[in-house]
Amino acid sequence: MNEPRVYVIDDDATLRDALTFLLTSRNVHTSTFASAEAFLEVFTPELRGCVLTDIRMDGMSGLELFSRLNEAGSRLPCIVLTGHGDVPMAVEALKKGARDFIEKPFDANELVDKLILAMADDLERARQDAERRTHTERMITLSEREQQVMQLLVEGKPNKVIADDLAIAVRTVEVHRARIFEKMGVRCAVDLVKLLASMDEIPRLPNRKNN
Repeated sequence: MNEPRVYVIDDDATLRDALTFLLTSRNVHTSTFASAEAFLEVFTPELRGCVLTDIRMDGMSGLELFSRLNEAGSRLPCIVLTGHGDVPMAVEALKKGARDFIEKPFDANELVDKLILAMADDLERARQDAERRTHTERMITLSEREQQVMQLLVEGKPNKVIADDLAIAVRTVEVHRARIFEKMGVRCAVDLVKLLASMDEIPRLPNRKNN
């Protein structure tokens, strides 16, 4: 179940079947659940895709499900289906972070288009998260001195200024610079700055101790 899919949660078996047929016709993988409780039994934060849930169901409501998923650390986009009388509940879900709500009766193609876009956004977010984790792991491999040199590099200081500031030889700065680029997987200081900006991470300057 780790492949991206739409998780359809509705206590109406006829609607579940219709949504499965509709999504399958657009080559979208689906898994269906008759209740929010049933979905929570299989949920893990690693699931990819998006959730499509009715707002009003026997047992746990779609709104309650969304709250439970948030508490469990889910980042799956969630689209809720709602009847006219349930619009205030759907608006509440939006305020809590749901991606969208679709009012019944709905346009089938419009619904599928929104689900496909939500799945694509989830995959892109997961890819960015994986890249960020990789870059963070690389930063951990930097020595204290390399972290010091890296901060001064991203401040735009040339090697000689860095050497004077850290009281080390210019050649030593060059060696550290090369190691930083190699460990961080970049080719130049500009690439390093772009990488750190994408991570929302500017390295803090450690206490300056000689290596």
